[in-house]
Amino acid sequence: MDSEPDEALSKMILSASGWRGIFAENGDEESASPGISEAHRIIATAAAKVFSDYLAGAEGAVIVGRDTRPTGEAIADAVIRSLLSSGREVRYTGITAAPEIMAFVRSEGNAGCNTAAGFIYISASHNPIGHNGIKFGLTDGGVLDAHENAGLVSAFNAFMAKAGRVDSAKALIMDAGEVELARVYAGEENNKKDALSAYREFSSEVISGLKVNYQLKAISNNIQFFITLQRELQNRPLGIVADFNGSARAASIDSQFLPSLGLRFRCINDRPGKIPHRIIPEGESLEPCRSFLEELHNKDASFILGYTCDCDGDRGNLVIWDDSEQRARILEAQEVFALACVAELSYLVWKGDLLYDTQGNALTKTALAVNDPTSLRVDRIAGAFGVSVFRAEVGEANVVALARKLREQGYLVRILGEGSAGGVIIHPSAVRDPIDTLGAILKLLSIRSGKSEGIEKQGLFEIWVRLSGQIETYREDFGLADIIASLPAFVTTGAYTEDALLRIKTKDHSLLKANYQKIFLRDWEEKKANLLEPYDLTEWEAIAYNGAEEQRNINRFGEAGRGGLKIEFSGINERTKAACIWMRGSGTEDVFRVMADAEGPDSRLERALIKWQRQMGLEADCLC
Repeated sequence: MDSEPDEALSKMILSASGWRGIFAENGDEESASPGISEAHRIIATAAAKVFSDYLAGAEGAVIVGRDTRPTGEAIADAVIRSLLSSGREVRYTGITAAPEIMAFVRSEGNAGCNTAAGFIYISASHNPIGHNGIKFGLTDGGVLDAHENAGLVSAFNAFMAKAGRVDSAKALIMDAGEVELARVYAGEENNKKDALSAYREFSSEVISGLKVNYQLKAISNNIQFFITLQRELQNRPLGIVADFNGSARAASIDSQFLPSLGLRFRCINDRPGKIPHRIIPEGESLEPCRSFLEELHNKDASFILGYTCDCDGDRGNLVIWDDSEQRARILEAQEVFALACVAELSYLVWKGDLLYDTQGNALTKTALAVNDPTSLRVDRIAGAFGVSVFRAEVGEANVVALARKLREQGYLVRILGEGSAGGVIIHPSAVRDPIDTLGAILKLLSIRSGKSEGIEKQGLFEIWVRLSGQIETYREDFGLADIIASLPAFVTTGAYTEDALLRIKTKDHSLLKANYQKIFLRDWEEKKANLLEPYDLTEWEAIAYNGAEEQRNINRFGEAGRGGLKIEFSGINERTKAACIWMRGSGTEDVFRVMADAEGPDSRLERALIKWQRQMGLEADCLC
């Protein structure tokens, strides 16, 4: 028994995005069994114990919630018992979407009385159903960043290395008082209500960009914003569908909050825990939502948008009704993020937060913070607005940390996220959230040109086409397909397609990338002449991404270590980069991800680049 926790732990990944592994008792990653092994119970207990120690001196409860995975209840019980035995107050919210618990802890931790100190959220996000995991966070509404997580991992490994760790964990489980344990579970319903209320209020603040609870003027402005939105939706009705896929979002605010904005709303698969198809909201997982949208649109033409979420409900990718094709279709994740960027940057201009001089130069120091495989498409969008783009390594915590650093440097960072996954984060939120994605697109469709408070103003879409040099394409009765057609044309390898995944044997990613450099340099002249020069691409630059740090023009590819490595291609005159290839070992799954990105609607360059990228990666692995 004493060696079993080590075996279970060896199969887990302990990243800032979550401590994840296969928790299903039978070890099957597709298992819907609710039981967990004793080894995983010990791991969950130890994780909660070290987080309690990490919070030493901080007042307030630890808020605990979970998504709808079958093993979540057993893990939550071990976590709650461990926290109680460690002397922490616990508030349990049961099945809760990730953005919901983070809005709740933010509200409770900043309420003036410090009623919360942090949170533990039990989820494996988009991983298969037999997986599960744990996320940790404080009262800023986000998960621990890479540096903080590393300290927690070190403490956890020290606990698990002790000779008596099994007995210590069992004592934590047994020492939880039954009366106190019963009180925690009895408070679940009220805590869930409080979490929903906090999340509704916070979502209103995020979508409007206006605080709700502070100054009277801000409250008034917030209410007026939503009155204006509802009035526009009465004139131009908009319907949204959701495929909850049995996720935690099925028990969250969506079904009440979205109609409260004036939207028409319908959903499928809304029974929490009944998960009928693959969890990852990519590709075929969006087909049920696409079919449902098409069916509804044929009955009610106002239904033009739909979303499917992952199990913890922090990601939601989109399907749309495309008037030009007269069918419902799935949007690529990169398109989703690009749409949100256009919406939120236009909204900053509309509000007067992003200002320009008479020559059209941006006066407001503004930035986008994105992950390293986010398409260069967002650089084109940012360029139209006079906005800078900064990149961090894959991982929500890394992007959030980068955005915070940029704000400390005086940048306005309204929108950030992981474009490769369609993961939109809108400040002051510090987590991906499909509600915020929908809110961004809702504003883009509904805030149209006309009078606002007696002043003639351009709408969001008109602002975008004017700044991007496409004003001749603007028409007053534009639709979603028109907005998508206005996006810069890029072809990007989908993050969850077969071409994006490599099975790499070596664990030494620095050595792998050093070998990769030799192969790249060997191939460069031939590829430049036969592949890239026809597209006027003759120069390259290698970039490493580790955490929130970017190192440009590196000489040794191995410097990227376990982080992201990107090679950007440009013309001889150092014009804007027009294509790139990228690689990184996943921090939450046992796979290696690769990507190619190329400007223009023609897929041939992207197809050739991803083929070359895969060949180099596999050959580099063979040399290790």
